[in-house]
Amino acid sequence: MVIEKNINNNQLKIINNQLIRIAPLLLLVILGGCKARQLARPTPQMDIEAQFWVRVLLLDDVTDCKLKTRSPFSIGTRDNSIATRQHFGQVNVPINVSVSGGRITIGSQHFVSNEVIISPDEPYIFNLNGNDYRGKLKLITNPEDKSFDAVNLVPLEPYLAGVVGAEMPNYWEPAALQAQAIAARTYCLYMKKRFGSKRSWDVKRTQASQVYLGVKAESAQVWEAVNRTYGQVLVCKGPGGTEGIFPAYYSSVCGGYTENSKHVFGDFFEALAGVACPYCKDVAKPDFFFWPMVQFDKAYVTNRLLRRYPKLKRLGEIRNIRAAKQSDYQGNYGRYSRLTLVKLLGSTGKSDFLRAEDFRLAIDRSGRKIKSTICQIVNWGDKWAFMSGRGYGHGVGMCQCGAQGMARKGKTARQILGFYYPGSKILTIDY
Repeated sequence: MVIEKNINNNQLKIINNQLIRIAPLLLLVILGGCKARQLARPTPQMDIEAQFWVRVLLLDDVTDCKLKTRSPFSIGTRDNSIATRQHFGQVNVPINVSVSGGRITIGSQHFVSNEVIISPDEPYIFNLNGNDYRGKLKLITNPEDKSFDAVNLVPLEPYLAGVVGAEMPNYWEPAALQAQAIAARTYCLYMKKRFGSKRSWDVKRTQASQVYLGVKAESAQVWEAVNRTYGQVLVCKGPGGTEGIFPAYYSSVCGGYTENSKHVFGDFFEALAGVACPYCKDVAKPDFFFWPMVQFDKAYVTNRLLRRYPKLKRLGEIRNIRAAKQSDYQGNYGRYSRLTLVKLLGSTGKSDFLRAEDFRLAIDRSGRKIKSTICQIVNWGDKWAFMSGRGYGHGVGMCQCGAQGMARKGKTARQILGFYYPGSKILTIDY
């Protein structure tokens, strides 16, 4: 067989045309390792009334941090609310923020006011210690002027976009994400209303309130859930019989039955009475639904409890831990008990009580080892063992894995919320 080595003019034209068509694709392959900077989604609601802004505590009692912005920014103080333009070199360059002698220092500029507000231009995004957040940044010096708090001032809906994607995987069913958005919006507004006037922030960015990760938690699916539920909140009858928003608590895995809020947090709302949940087991990770035994040294347990609750020092060393109260359930996955109150007996012969959820988080602040109070506490030599554990979280309100389980079965966000918050209704607030 003879192979023709010469290429005629027509063939050459065809090859050239093909190269022209695939050149852009080849360029993308070559540059694939260089990630292009994504354009930021505009921040909505920047012009809404102050009552619908959320104050999120990002940093607590710190002496310094790193600030970076995508755009020029202005600075206003408590004494001079008229913001003045400040230029600190190039955009996207880290700026040192610190406090000394009662003065906040940003770059080379000093401010004698105990409150400073940094307002970026569009897209209204700033970076604090490596994380992007929307809205504004407020720095507040603490009473002794040796440290400061960093508070994110952010409109409600963009705040929720940073919560929903942090509290749930963004690939979960749309109905589950929408239910999460409504529950998170309700919880935030309740906490703001109840506690906001007594402090300089409304919620924390951690699970102590609800997890907030800012821009990195956002996605198209998350924004779709937030936008589709725009302004929607839950209401129910409260302790006085009047209808209003309530703390729409939620946790990761209820373990088969959600708990009455009165037994965990001490408050009573019609919609937080507890329900049997047959939906979470098939969604939850196996070691979250049934978690393995964990042990803690007895000396460590005593130290953690006394540090968190100084009143317990009169007990001396904690010698015994007993279940004082518990909720017993017969659910879809068998019979089990959730501790709600524990009795502590000390070496001095004195005793005291703690809510079981407070006890759990005092010992394991992360809540990732003692995952819930559905467990047995066993005296194990020089250790305390927590055995037969089930579920992840406090168990009050919506079970997040259960919400996903319901969504998989075709239930809507309204049906999910109606199930986990019985007697509640959805209303739409007007911004």
